[in-house]
Amino acid sequence: MSADTRPIVIGVAGGTGSGKTTVAHAILEKVGWNRIAFIQHDSYYYDASNLPLAERARLNFDHPDSLETPLLVEHLQTLRAGRPVNIPVYDFRAFTRTSETRLVQPEPVILVEGILIFAERVLRELFDVKIFVDADSDIRFIRRLERDIKDRSRSLESVVEQYLTTVRPMHLEFVEPSKRYADVIIPEGGHNKVALDMVVARVQTLLGAT
Repeated sequence: MSADTRPIVIGVAGGTGSGKTTVAHAILEKVGWNRIAFIQHDSYYYDASNLPLAERARLNFDHPDSLETPLLVEHLQTLRAGRPVNIPVYDFRAFTRTSETRLVQPEPVILVEGILIFAERVLRELFDVKIFVDADSDIRFIRRLERDIKDRSRSLESVVEQYLTTVRPMHLEFVEPSKRYADVIIPEGGHNKVALDMVVARVQTLLGAT
């Protein structure tokens, strides 16, 4: 990427289990991993290592205050200026940040994925293209249940309790209202091939114009 070319910044938002990651990966595959700096808002959860494990598990991870968004904003501004950044690495089993970081180089496209990225005005204003991935609540819950049990070693009871206590209320308060800021809404997530093809075509057009 040349020093005088500003990258295209794309945000992919949506509720938990909506298919955001599937959409993000479809864009990565079709546009090219070598042309995209990919960042997940989940990497910016605040470290909770100072708390006992039982207390960490009860934290509200679906409220905007649980994420260090100012650091993400700083990293996006740095990437837009053509400089690399070190992204935090978060351990979802232990609810803590690890001592490791992930080096992300500036690329022609910066792709950011997360449930709350349109809920914060300062972050929202950095996006050139805002995509909201939509899906029915029952489908989203089932996907989250399967993911948390398989990938994060959670029990059925803990997933259900968290969903009812924080995930669903925060979705209704923050995530769903943020849909109005989207440029494109994709129903059915990664299964919507027509919408994905249109989004990819738009990104490729923007790349051709830079």
